[in-house]
Amino acid sequence: MKTTFTERGGKLRLDDISAEPPKGMTKEKVAQRFVALGEEMFELQDAMFGAKVNSVLVVLQGRDSAGKDGAIKHVAGCLNPRGVNVVSFGPPTTEERQHDFLWRVHRHAPRLGEFAIFNRSHYEDVLVVRVHSLVREKLWRERYGHIVDFEELLAEHGAIVLKFFLHITKKEQKERLLEREEAPETAWKLNPNDWKERDHWDEFTAAYEDAISKTAAPHAPWIVVPANAKWYRNLVVAQAIVDALRGHRKGWKRTLDAMGKKMRAELAAYRAERAASRR
Repeated sequence: MKTTFTERGGKLRLDDISAEPPKGMTKEKVAQRFVALGEEMFELQDAMFGAKVNSVLVVLQGRDSAGKDGAIKHVAGCLNPRGVNVVSFGPPTTEERQHDFLWRVHRHAPRLGEFAIFNRSHYEDVLVVRVHSLVREKLWRERYGHIVDFEELLAEHGAIVLKFFLHITKKEQKERLLEREEAPETAWKLNPNDWKERDHWDEFTAAYEDAISKTAAPHAPWIVVPANAKWYRNLVVAQAIVDALRGHRKGWKRTLDAMGKKMRAELAAYRAERAASRR
């Protein structure tokens, strides 16, 4: 089961959260459920796209090989690409380093009616930056507050913010990294840095625990996703997105109904005017 955090504070221990699917959950059961969720997600996206009073920001964080790309492939595949923007954040460019740390992220925030899916995000500036001491501790510690304010700003302007930590074990990560070496079709993903980062497993664990506990909020929850099983990971992410969007369905329908009524009235007026001009 996923673990959702909506309040800041407290001490989070990732080691206390299972990275495995619940007992009795099977790949076959999940496959059927995922199809149904995908269809509902598409319908909800369509209503949101038309109403244009909300947007969705999906933040995917996780260790190397946790499955961020895989989650994007399967979950975004349920959506109409017309309204989806996927952004991957790597090391900042020279231009990006010359701005505040949120500059490169804010410019990719979703427009009303659209999805933005972040593969890594502004959280790298309290994760990698912290673990490798890329800036002073005082500076990265202040960023928690900036992140909270940033996500509150997005929510005030209609963004539905959902943040996912894809939770895998150290053993699972090792197996996945070794699989990449053995399979020719995935060898292109090899990166010696992935193995170097494993040496900092505990430091990254502490950084993730602080990031989650210090920035969780009702309008920007953190969902810790058991991600050792890829098929269950995809289900949890899809379910969380659909759950978050369902609550807006009636509001979007009211907006769309009002838009339809207005357009029908304008069309009727046009036809009446056109008919009168022919007399």
